Amino acid sequence: MKKTPILLAEDDVDFGSILKQYLEAHHYKVTWAKNGKEALEIFKQSQKNPFAMGVLDVMMPQLDGFQLAEKIIDIAPEMPFIFLTARKLKEDKIKGLKLGADDYIIKPFDADILVLRLNNILRRTQNRARIKKPSKIQMASYSLDTKNYCLLRNGKLQKITEKEAELLRYLFHHKNQLLKREQILNAIWENDDFFSGRSMDVFISRIRKHLKADPSICIESTRGIGLTLHIDEEKKNN
Repeated sequence: MKKTPILLAEDDVDFGSILKQYLEAHHYKVTWAKNGKEALEIFKQSQKNPFAMGVLDVMMPQLDGFQLAEKIIDIAPEMPFIFLTARKLKEDKIKGLKLGADDYIIKPFDADILVLRLNNILRRTQNRARIKKPSKIQMASYSLDTKNYCLLRNGKLQKITEKEAELLRYLFHHKNQLLKREQILNAIWENDDFFSGRSMDVFISRIRKHLKADPSICIESTRGIGLTLHIDEEKKNN
């Protein structure tokens, strides 16, 4: 069986060694970096044979996990990643969500749970890749490129993440319809748990900022129910 390549960034030598061995026993090919700077260099050198996933410790020397994730997103916004941390601060979790993390796991944790979460994330990523979709969608004055993960308006390019592109595409294909939260969560996250719900809220906030220059586009929240992407044709044409 071909092993799935993963970038593991973990500065705790004992924990990193055990985690690497465990993941490799579950059909992952793990490249282990012991600090954020080393992980970034390894990542940059891997572009011809990219990693399928990043597992990033938050508290690392030279570059912490958040800084590392930001630099990875600039190069490969489509790569999923999760954070590992011993800190239980709400602010850290929100920061991780804002960066687009697919999961956020607090130490200590059961390694079996980590493997299950990795499997679920990779399955979602592979399923999305298999579904053929138009690569460009015109949304009022914006052009959404779902292949290169960007928005174009009046010659100005805005890079976005893969999940932002997927969420925008889904909302567009159901525009002017009230979508229930669990419907969106199950379609994009394949899960409607608390973490996924908070993650969606963060992504919706980011998408609103991306689209704010065009008054014909509005994402309306209906409390306790869901969301509606409105595109006002009259405003668009004026």
